[in-house]
Amino acid sequence: MRSKFSEVHPNARIHDNVFISPFTFIAEDVEIGEGSWIAPNVTILDGARIGKNVKIHSGAVISGDPQDLKYKGEKTTAEIGDNSVIRECVTFNKGTSDRNKTSLGKNCLLMAYVHLAHDCIVGDNCILANSVGLAGHITIEDFAILEGSVVVQQFVTIGAHSFIAGTTPVRKNVPPFVKAAREPIQYVGVNSIGLSRRGFSKESVQQIEDIYRIIFVKGFNMTKALEMIENEIPASAEKNQILNFIRNSKDGVIKGI
Repeated sequence: MRSKFSEVHPNARIHDNVFISPFTFIAEDVEIGEGSWIAPNVTILDGARIGKNVKIHSGAVISGDPQDLKYKGEKTTAEIGDNSVIRECVTFNKGTSDRNKTSLGKNCLLMAYVHLAHDCIVGDNCILANSVGLAGHITIEDFAILEGSVVVQQFVTIGAHSFIAGTTPVRKNVPPFVKAAREPIQYVGVNSIGLSRRGFSKESVQQIEDIYRIIFVKGFNMTKALEMIENEIPASAEKNQILNFIRNSKDGVIKGI
């Protein structure tokens, strides 16, 4: 259903079963999947690729030009996965030639006033609470939660199942499965409650805690800590995930307690 008071370009590729409220603008190079719902006063610009059953609330601007002086008008996209919710006044910019897209995964929630800058890649099942601000080129892995007013520096990676406390400035990579807080940001524990809610066994959570105790609590340098984990911790998918993340973090990760 399309309101007669909305402005929708005739070439936009929109499934018949999409609800478009009054006073919404949708540009030509836009795709919107089945079952999606668009509130009044939403702006959806060229390059938007919106999945199925997405809800976009009033005041959101999707696929605006990057706030990057290097952007020269190259054709890029802003992608939203199925079943995600975009709340009021979110700004979601398209990519640049670096990654050619900005993307949000499936089953995500962006609360009011979130800013998702150019070339950010956000995984599935993530929650970004009110007024979270992401600079460009950031990667956030699946099931991460950022509380209100968290701000993230460009090129940072936030690992899967991590939890960032409200108002925390994030200037270093955050490994998977951890809770992080304070200024400057540091490790404050394992996200054990979140992991148990998502079906991780007690044994897996205990192993993750053992790994991070070596990395962040016992005072070893990172090289020594990783060597001890390799030799002393039994093999598991979580162990490999943590080690690979840290080894691929060329600019380092957050500090320990």
